[in-house]
Amino acid sequence: MKKNILVISAPSGGGKTSVINHILSDYPIFNFSISTTTRPKRTDEIHGQHYYFINNKEFQNKIHNNDFIEFEKIFNNYYGTQHQEIQRILNLNKIPIFDIDVKGAYAIQKHYPNNSLLIFLKPPSLDILKQRLTNRNTETNKEINLRLQRAELEINMSNNFNYILINDNLEQLLQQIHTIIKKYFFQ
Repeated sequence: MKKNILVISAPSGGGKTSVINHILSDYPIFNFSISTTTRPKRTDEIHGQHYYFINNKEFQNKIHNNDFIEFEKIFNNYYGTQHQEIQRILNLNKIPIFDIDVKGAYAIQKHYPNNSLLIFLKPPSLDILKQRLTNRNTETNKEINLRLQRAELEINMSNNFNYILINDNLEQLLQQIHTIIKKYFFQ
């Protein structure tokens, strides 16, 4: 069955950004779904391109107004997908591609059960994931340990994804992704 929503999920450091960037460059029909967050903007991030950055009060108001398809508090910051973001992409005649956590992926699937395809990128091991997080030099050891704990939770929750792909070789992973995209989005 043809799909029109693609969700990519993985633990932090699992390769979501690399995979999504390849998909966006290879398939112009996809458009990145921009999440809303309360976390501080990093120096290289742009509001409205990487995230919609808002404060806690604004986020709470949006929760109260049912503006989110899904949202979650992760590491003391809120993240969520607004209904209007999907509409923005559909108005462009594009296919939304999501970079969200496991719970968010299931929320998208619940709202769009026949339209969404969920792919989980699983690290080869938690040790390799720890090394990837360490090599990024963006988190403290404490933050890395919190991300590893969350990674275990997400891996254990990923069993209902359409595909679980091991990310141990980027080129092989991208070949698998291309095969899946052609099967479900270009029939």
